[in-house]
Amino acid sequence: MGGAHNHSHGSNEGHGHSHAPADFGRAFAIGVTLNIIFVIVEATYGYIAGSMALIADAGHNLSDVLALILAWAASIAARKPATARFTYGFKSSTILAAIANAALLFIAIGAILFETINRLSEPAPVEGWTMIVVAGIGIVINTATALLFVRGRKNDINIRGAFLHMAADALVSVGVVIAGAAILLTGLTWIDPVTSLVIVAVIAWGTWSLAKDSLALGLLGVPRSVSETKVRAYLATLEGVEAVHDLHIWPMSTTETALTARLVMPDNRPGDAFLREIASELEHHHAIGHVTIQIEQARIETPNCSASSNDC
Repeated sequence: MGGAHNHSHGSNEGHGHSHAPADFGRAFAIGVTLNIIFVIVEATYGYIAGSMALIADAGHNLSDVLALILAWAASIAARKPATARFTYGFKSSTILAAIANAALLFIAIGAILFETINRLSEPAPVEGWTMIVVAGIGIVINTATALLFVRGRKNDINIRGAFLHMAADALVSVGVVIAGAAILLTGLTWIDPVTSLVIVAVIAWGTWSLAKDSLALGLLGVPRSVSETKVRAYLATLEGVEAVHDLHIWPMSTTETALTARLVMPDNRPGDAFLREIASELEHHHAIGHVTIQIEQARIETPNCSASSNDC
């Protein structure tokens, strides 16, 4: 390496990511309270009515309460200031919460599936009207809770997880209402455990997506909102840039993205305005809010680099 090193920190220019609105703390509090009450009611009447579909939905709602609490705690931790040991602060706790939420859902799926299979082999009488009334209440509560998070679902996987959980719960409750009506009309008790299996399938589908995205963030993968190819192309086409080395893009949290790169500019010593322009472009057009650019003024020879190397 040779020449002077200039650094542009996008975090000093503003953030290209989107923060969840400040009132999401209130949304979490309302959502957790409503769903704890509903879980108790649904599980109690599911047991009284002998409905595995209601009990399955209550189990799922319980996991959602835990998920909301985890996401809430992580959002609070993410706002804590950096320390000498945790120089990025605790922003990545939101990623850990998303991973934990996916794991909780998989555990809930296993427990519900086990009990449902037992109920299929030994059908039991079911009270259809109880299923309809309790699940109907669930539709109202879960829809109201989902609406609390609808604004932040596109920019934060934590908020998206909360929204999807609640929206899926509302749809599942619709399914339970339909199952209760079908049982009243036909008297077929096997409809209840079959509905429970459908509920498990819906939960599993959403859980797989959440798990895949959260694990990718946990492994510091480039967020979906950012194209590494486009970012590299933008940097490479800047006036005076001969090569782009050591380009790294990673998530600092579920809403914040960082970038570091070395630009080889042997015939030019750019000023701060050049670096600020890069930070602004990456912030507003590539959703990267924390940018560090290092300028190399000496040509770097890499005779042994391969075509697949990040430095080539």
